[in-house]
Amino acid sequence: MHDVSELIFQSISDGVFTVDRNRIITAFNKAAELITGFEAREAVGKHCFDIFRTELCHTRCPLKDTLQHHDRVEDARVSIITKEGCELPISVSTTVLRDDEGRVVGAVEFFRDLSTLEDLQRRLDERRALEDIVSVNRQMHELVQLLPDVAKSECNVLIRGPSGSGKELIAQVIHSLSPRKYGPYIRINCAALPATLLESELFGYEKGAFTDAKRDKPGQFCLANGGTLLLDEISEMDPALQVKLLRVLNNGEYQPLGSTKTLRTDARILAATNADLQECIAAGTFRADLYFRINVVELCIPPLGDRPADIPVLADHFLKKFRKKTRKSIRRVAPDALAILRRYSFPGNVRELENAIEHAFVMCHGDEIESQHLPAAINREGGAVNGVTPGKKSEREVILDALRRHDGNRSRAAEELGIHRTTLWRKAKAYGLGE
Repeated sequence: MHDVSELIFQSISDGVFTVDRNRIITAFNKAAELITGFEAREAVGKHCFDIFRTELCHTRCPLKDTLQHHDRVEDARVSIITKEGCELPISVSTTVLRDDEGRVVGAVEFFRDLSTLEDLQRRLDERRALEDIVSVNRQMHELVQLLPDVAKSECNVLIRGPSGSGKELIAQVIHSLSPRKYGPYIRINCAALPATLLESELFGYEKGAFTDAKRDKPGQFCLANGGTLLLDEISEMDPALQVKLLRVLNNGEYQPLGSTKTLRTDARILAATNADLQECIAAGTFRADLYFRINVVELCIPPLGDRPADIPVLADHFLKKFRKKTRKSIRRVAPDALAILRRYSFPGNVRELENAIEHAFVMCHGDEIESQHLPAAINREGGAVNGVTPGKKSEREVILDALRRHDGNRSRAAEELGIHRTTLWRKAKAYGLGE
């Protein structure tokens, strides 16, 4: 190269290298050295596939296509293996090199390190995926912090928690953060179908397998191939079907109903349940070997009743959601209504709270959700006069429970009960609850 051309070549911030018609490297700039870890003296004279070692080198190599068809390639995303053995994502653009007479003598490739950009995108994807998991609870925070690692691991996961606590949301996040995020995500409720229908739904069937089987039908294991299949309420699965599921989990093999052919699936299996599977094993309704197979990682979601501090933040989250959905200008939940929500036990967990806020949006015509806008059942249990839950506990028990839930913090206990901190202090002193 001429001196000026060489100076420009070495100054380009993108990696650049040239090859002859046989894909042997003829030049390699400094940026290419920094990105790949190979020095120019190590690369020049070698085939490009010996240096870059991408997944496309011997199949759909952009540089090879350019040399054969003289077509330009723009910003193809490939992964290379650096000299240190690390996988690195790069963006590749290629074009042919011609001599003074217009004959193709080789090609040039420009490439850019995408690792920083993709790391930023990954962090943004994680943040978006986790947006709907709203909590100030320590146990929930620990669970959320685990999710990105669990998602990448591809292992089987058991999600435990009471109905309405958000098990499906956790499963959806695992799928969204996993390498399978572009594949299908399918949920099937094992409690919603009788055993025979569930079996055909999971495994599919061949034409003629039973009276109404007029044609072949693929099952969910087939449809979820390359993606994620959530088996919700797995504790309700018939024991005979559990044996067939175990085979799928062990080697990915299954047989459609009425078929002698063995098929394979690459679906990742997540399981969810509101039952104690150890008790189910003891009762003989759930197989111990299946339990240990699905329980590589167990994620436990605490009931909403055990994390009352989450009620205000979840209520605010759902308020924003329904405000956007309904275009109503409701801006907040009034303190008295929030106090009722905090006193309510929420047997239906987060789903029940979401339904309560949606109910309030239907009933409310102002800009603030008040107690009369909440469902009647919540008002009956959570409604209070001077901080007492009627017909349930004495005033002393209510105050004592609130103080225990907030580790003796009177301000937070008073906020939950809907009374002033001074009033709480006076009542607590009268009942001998502290100084």
